[in-house]
Amino acid sequence: MVLKIIKFPNPILRKKAKLVKKVTPVIIQLIDDMIETMHAAPGVGLAAPQVKKSIQVIVVDPGSGAIALVNPKLLESSGCQIFTEGCLCLPGVEAPVERASHVKVKGLDRDGEEITITTDGFLATILQHEIDHLEGIVFIDRVKDPSLIKYVKPAKEKKEELL
Repeated sequence: MVLKIIKFPNPILRKKAKLVKKVTPVIIQLIDDMIETMHAAPGVGLAAPQVKKSIQVIVVDPGSGAIALVNPKLLESSGCQIFTEGCLCLPGVEAPVERASHVKVKGLDRDGEEITITTDGFLATILQHEIDHLEGIVFIDRVKDPSLIKYVKPAKEKKEELL
């Protein structure tokens, strides 16, 4: 089921999300719904607070298949890279964000099993962006020069203009 994505500045986006005690069928259904919502948006990542659930669950899909993490923790980070980021909670807003280029993240998968992901590049950025959501941080908080935050019309609005 596609869930409703809340928009910034909804206060839920500024709260620290609660740890998930156990991966239950309810959590697994939430993961499935979040993956469907992320793909429908379309986006490459989604955190539970973005769909009004203040718990530590994220889903990401850099193009190679969806990954779900419950209670993700950033264990290691190194290097530096800059990607122009956007967010499903801030439609049309984008800005360059500097983040670690290499990360090691630990969490639970949809079966409640512990997994560790060591990655770099685009997936490293997506993981850091989504874990930030669990801490109440939005990507524009990480922009070093606010004058670089820009608004671009979402593709849907561009299409409507042409009609």
